[in-house]
Amino acid sequence: MYCFMPIPDAKPSHRELNPLTSSQYTETAPSDYPSHQTNKLMTTQSFHIGERPIGIDFPPYLIAELSGNHNKSIERSRKILQHAASSGADAIKLQTYTPDTMTLNVKTDEFYISDKNSPWYGRYLYELYEDAFTPWEWHEELMHEAHRLGLTFFSTPFDETAVDFLETLNVPAYKISSFENTDIPLLRKVAQTGKPLIISCGLINLEELEETVAAVQSAGCNNFALLKCTTSYPASVTDSNLSTISDMRNRFGCEVGLSDHTLGIASALTAIGQGASIIEKHLTLSRADGGVDATFSMEPSEFDSLTTEAKNAWLSLGTVHYGPTASESETIKSRRSIYVAEDLVQGHIVTERDIRRIRPGNGLAPIHYDNLLGKRTTRNIPKGTPASWDLFS
Repeated sequence: MYCFMPIPDAKPSHRELNPLTSSQYTETAPSDYPSHQTNKLMTTQSFHIGERPIGIDFPPYLIAELSGNHNKSIERSRKILQHAASSGADAIKLQTYTPDTMTLNVKTDEFYISDKNSPWYGRYLYELYEDAFTPWEWHEELMHEAHRLGLTFFSTPFDETAVDFLETLNVPAYKISSFENTDIPLLRKVAQTGKPLIISCGLINLEELEETVAAVQSAGCNNFALLKCTTSYPASVTDSNLSTISDMRNRFGCEVGLSDHTLGIASALTAIGQGASIIEKHLTLSRADGGVDATFSMEPSEFDSLTTEAKNAWLSLGTVHYGPTASESETIKSRRSIYVAEDLVQGHIVTERDIRRIRPGNGLAPIHYDNLLGKRTTRNIPKGTPASWDLFS
């Protein structure tokens, strides 16, 4: 929950021309996770969160965000973790704060959410965070549950005390919210832990982002990722500007991703096409249950679709490749090639009536059609014979 303050010369041989026998078409079947190192996207230094590698040469790292969707119930939190695990998420992420570490208990206009488009319209910040925060005494229990389920567990700290607390749990990574991405003292504190750092980049302009990156690097953190983010809830696809993702990778030389507040999975899949190696989405049991973040969160069946299609989107990127793949070894036989279209006798001069460019593809390539016109046959040739150089002189 991220509430905001209001604001040919030589004759080639028949073998050379036959795509079914030419070695240039021989290909090894791809593995489940082919390397993408020849992808057009700039390859950056990958890193690990726990034992999981993060980078464009690996499937997207999928983070399920619990946020305030616990609705003040640790049992509900456990169920969300279970759904995250069964759907194939890599990690569950919490948010670590209290109302007092987020804001002041003041009821003036500055602390009132007056944006009518906000899901939190009409509430004071302190009261909202009282509803939304995850009790710190839940963290260890939820961490053990996450580990039991095979999920990586980490969190977003919103102040230095939260970092100190999370260090007692030895979390393997940290996430910074868009609303804290210019809090340089907090960024330095997190960077100094030596843990990988994921930074949401909502609201931040380029100059500020350069300052943020410089701050974490100067504090010793080189294993970081930047997530494109639009801090509207829900966010519009027209405001997503996902082309920024590839620019961030090239500009900052780091891993990139998307913290996604749009509805559905289209933006997440598009982001993967732009080089996102991390996708974060909020997860709830049911939007109908309500809760501070329910309106822009995914339900379990939707998260199932995300995890399946995110992997498919990544696999579809493949590598830069021209020509048939191993899976096309049969269908390539249907390409057009040159066939003898009439019964021809030895010594016959070939005309347009005698040869045709048709399917299947066992004859000479169509590019040689003009070369065959006017040549003489070297033997009797029955109709339906695939053309080859030894049949003509």
